[in-house]
This record gives sequence, structure tokens and C-alpha cells, in this order.
Amino acid sequence: MAKKKIGYGAHSIKVLKGRDAVRSVTGMYLGSVLDGTGLHHCIWETVDNAVDEAQAGHCTKIELTLNKNGSVTISDNGRGIPVGKHKDLGISAATVIMTELHAGGKFDSDSYEYSGGLHGVGVSVVNFVSEYLEMEISQKGFIHFQRFEQGIPVKKLAKTKKKTRKTGTKITFKPDKEIFSNIEFNFSTVTTRLKEIAYLNAGLRFTVRDERKKKVVEEVFQYKDGIKSFIKELNKKRDPINKIPIYLRSKEKDIIVEACLQWCDSYSDNISCYTNTIKNQDGGTHLSGLKNAVTRAVNKYATDNKMLKKLKDTSLQGDDVREGMCAILAIKMHDPKFSSQTKDKLVSSEVRPVVEAKIAETLAKFFEEKPAIANAIVKKCIGSALGRLAAKKARDLSRRKSALDGITNLPGKLADCQERDPALAELYIVEGDSAGGSAKQGRDRKTQAILPLRGKVINAEKHRLDKVLANGEVGTMISALGTGIHDNFDISRLRYHKIILMTDADVDGSHIRTLLLTFFFKHMRELIKAGYVYVAQPPLYRIQKGKKHIKYAYNEAQKVEIVKEFEAIKINRELHIQRYKGLGEMNPAQLWETTMDPDQRSMLNIKIIDEEQATNLFRTLMGDDIPARKMFIQDNALNAKVDM
Repeated sequence: MAKKKIGYGAHSIKVLKGRDAVRSVTGMYLGSVLDGTGLHHCIWETVDNAVDEAQAGHCTKIELTLNKNGSVTISDNGRGIPVGKHKDLGISAATVIMTELHAGGKFDSDSYEYSGGLHGVGVSVVNFVSEYLEMEISQKGFIHFQRFEQGIPVKKLAKTKKKTRKTGTKITFKPDKEIFSNIEFNFSTVTTRLKEIAYLNAGLRFTVRDERKKKVVEEVFQYKDGIKSFIKELNKKRDPINKIPIYLRSKEKDIIVEACLQWCDSYSDNISCYTNTIKNQDGGTHLSGLKNAVTRAVNKYATDNKMLKKLKDTSLQGDDVREGMCAILAIKMHDPKFSSQTKDKLVSSEVRPVVEAKIAETLAKFFEEKPAIANAIVKKCIGSALGRLAAKKARDLSRRKSALDGITNLPGKLADCQERDPALAELYIVEGDSAGGSAKQGRDRKTQAILPLRGKVINAEKHRLDKVLANGEVGTMISALGTGIHDNFDISRLRYHKIILMTDADVDGSHIRTLLLTFFFKHMRELIKAGYVYVAQPPLYRIQKGKKHIKYAYNEAQKVEIVKEFEAIKINRELHIQRYKGLGEMNPAQLWETTMDPDQRSMLNIKIIDEEQATNLFRTLMGDDIPARKMFIQDNALNAKVDM
């Protein structure tokens, strides 16, 4: 007999607490468990506790080791987590910190004046999502040890027989496969983040070791000049206008503001914000303060010196003054408020006016003392404004032309699909009219739109927006996508949720694909962040023996494998190997079968793992600095992978 269904009522409400809550909704505490964000956040939370010790003046070095078995070990020479009994719970304070959310020394300003940890949540969350976690505490002349499995203590914290004169904490944890889809840490991601933290904590020494391969890799980071060294590193491939960065450090209302600014000869800004050494990916109130201060200071200098005549005395906008500006902004404060548990955005309202006042004051003084540099910065900002106005004029003309056409603003060469739901629609951006013709014939007209491009699009890294918009192929793409661009960009208007770059599998095809990715990264980065940009994987070879045996190879290794397989087939037929020089050599049926059929195709989804690193890479490979590009190619040529 079937069970009777019980309706929705009070009995339906389940309350998850502590460990169960974290393991059920890990993403809320650490970020995605699918793309590596949450996995690496486990390291950040553990490291942050050690950094808090350093900021409190009790730690000078932090060591991190990626172990062979997939675990990670993080140790510091701080005071060590307290090992005494907690007066209310009757167990060691260290165990409490590892097993209770919102437990720790971060709530007490006497223990930590400025803290970057998750206010006692972080390390317990790491414990809960680990297959096991082992804690060693060097304190009071002995090493104390405790092991946890999936957040549950195996035994009580115990004082071992090992004596030591050192103090500190050593945490080893292995992420739980039941929680994370991938538990392999990325060495580059780890070193990039720890290098960044070393810049933000002048003098603190980080040692990072990767013992997972035969040859152990080790890197050490320690910077005496802190964020001044950081900004020089970020701009080493640029030509700075102010060779010596503008630096300030001040304290007001228990808020420490440290900032470093430098303008360069590029067309994009690069601003990184931190609160108590934690990077705030989405900025927040401190970023608003910085932006307001810079816009105000530059406009005041330009107006006072009558430099805005070319703009008919209209003010410079925020985007104008930040073009080419690189800035590091690091604040420290008690009890910062964030928009989420992962601290991507600072929302503490008291920060904005403090940051704005201090930076505006510093810039005004700098401009007064260095008029030649101030004039050069303002002239660059005016050039940006003129480019913005030219771009706006180009957009307005495009919109007027579309309105006069009276029917649609979609480009004529676009073969659109029938589907109007963006989530189900795909746009193939195809190299050349020949391949475009095959794609139009072979596609699924219901969901797949085809946009053929002629020649190579403009290099968006080398040119200002007005020049980019003047390029016909770029204008065609923007019209087809429907989002608009720059200050007119609106991702909700996007007409396709799969934008697939389909170019030839040769050097020219790779170059065109790189130019397209440069454009999207530079001017439509939100599309990449949303996961909407893909790269098609057309085959390199068609291999046939007889009429029935036909296979496609997407790289040299597959070709060798298929050839061996076909040579073993005992039929009196020759083996034919066709090397595709371009997409246009495939007939519509072949193009559909190999590259466009959703049930069989292979595509690469473009993602941004490290935005800062990606920005530097595009700048190096696609920018004007030829010596830097040459050096990069020489250093990395042997590591390049031919097959995608």
C-alpha cells in the first residue's frame, strides 16, 4: 500500500546546525565546490589565521606545502592556538575553535586588533569539509596534537612527548571528495594568492612547496616595501607616467588606509582592494571612496589650470581619470561588514568618507608638488574623454542608422536562429565566408545562429574604444549579441547564452581566436565570467578506410591511434588521411557531425581563474611592449601545448 503524502507544514521545516549545515550548503561558506573556488578558499581561510598572528606582531613566517597524498600543510611561528580548557564547554579551546562556528579570538579586539579571518568561522568550516584534519600546536614547551575526520574529533587534544622551544600552529587537511568535485590544488593559484598576501604584509616571509611531483618546487615571497613593490611588479610591463608611485598610509577613526597609485600608458584600469589583507573581488565602500577621490582631485587640478577647453569645459568622468591607472588599496579596521561570507564586497559605510578624504588630500598635494607629472596625467585623462565621446558618437550613429532601416538592427550577414530564449540559443562566430556557408547549411536552424567574420578583428588591447568600435567586424558582433558595449552594456539583453568561436585549426585561426578573446576579455568580460564564451574544437584529420570506416582526429596523438586501428582492419582498401587546412574544406554534413552537433561536439568553456594574471598575460602578448612579449615567448615556448 502506497504511503499517504503528508502536506507542507511545520514538520517540513528542517534545521541544520554547525557541521551538517556547512557540509550541506558548503558554497554559502566557501564558494563553488565545482570550479575550484571553494577548494582553494579552504587554504585562504587557514592562511588568514596565520596572517592575523603576523598582523598582531607574533608571527614572522608562514609555510605551505602541497603534499603527495593531496593534503595541504600550513604552519606558522605565531603564538599557537590556545590549548587550555574553555571555561564554559569544558574542552580545549583549540577543539572549540575547530568544531564550533563563530568561535575564536577574532571577536576580542584585545587579541586581534585587525583580523582577516571569517570571525572564527573559517577554520571550523575547513575542518567540516575535510576528509581529515590534523592540528599540531607548539606551546608551553610541548607539541599538542588532535585529529578530526569530517569535522568530528577522533580523540581529545593531547600533549605529546615531543618537547619544543618553538611556538606556532601546524594544520594539515585533505579536502573531502564527498564535498568537492575536484580535490587537486593548483600550484599557480596558490602561489599567486600568497605572493599577493606577502606584498600586503611587508616583511612577512612565505615559503610555498609543491611535493606532488618528482622534482619538488619551492618559492619564497618576502617584500620589505610592501604594496610599493606590488604596484611596481604589476606595472613592470607598462610605461608609467609617474615613475614613483603615489603612496599614502594614514589612520583615522581606527581605520588604517594604505594606498599606492600609478598611471601608465595603457587603456584600462587595474584596481585591487583589500580589507584586513582579504581581497574584495567586487570592491565595496573603500573602492567607491577611492574612485570619488581620484575623479574629484583630477577634475579640480584640470579646472584650476584651465585644461578642459577641448572638452568645452565639461568635467572628466570616472572612467576617463581611471584609464591606465593602477591602484592598490588596503584598509584595516575593526569588525568589517561584507555582503557575503566569502567577503567579495565590503559594505561598511564608515569607510568611504575616510578613504575619499585621505586619497583626495594626498593627490592634491602630489599634483601641487609635481605639476609636470600632473599635467601628463590630466592630458591622458582628456585623451580618454575624447575617445569616449567619439565612441558615443559612433554608437549613436549606429543606432540612428538602425532606426532608419526600420526593420531590425541585426547585421545582414547574421544567419539567425528561430529560438528566442537566450538560454537555448547559440551563436557561432565563424572565420571566413566559406566556413560560414558550410556552417549555415549544416547547422540546426532552430537553435544555432551563424555569424561569419571576414579577416582579422582589431587588437582591442592596443587601441582605444573609439578605434575598436570603428572596426566593421567588431560592430557586427556587437549588433548580433545585443548587449551594447561599455557604459551601454547590459548582459540581460544578450541574445545567446553560448557564444562559440569557430576558427581554423591553423596559425591564422589561432590568431583570430586570440584577437576575439582579447576583445571579449577587454570589453565584454562579463560574458566570460558568466560562462557564455566557448571555443569550438574542429578536427585536424579525416581518416577513412573503405566506405564504412571513417573517423576524425582532433590532434596528432588521436591520428596515430586511429591509423593503427584502421591498419589492423583486414580489407583490401587504401587508407586515406585528409588534413583539413580550414573549416571551409568540410562539407556541411561533416562540419555538423564533428563540430556543431551538441550530442557529439567537443568545446572549451573559457573561464577566468585569476583575473589579475589574465590581465597581465593579455597585456604581455597583445600589447605594445615587444621586448616583454619576446621574453615571454622565449621563456615559455618549450611549455606550449600544440593540441587544445
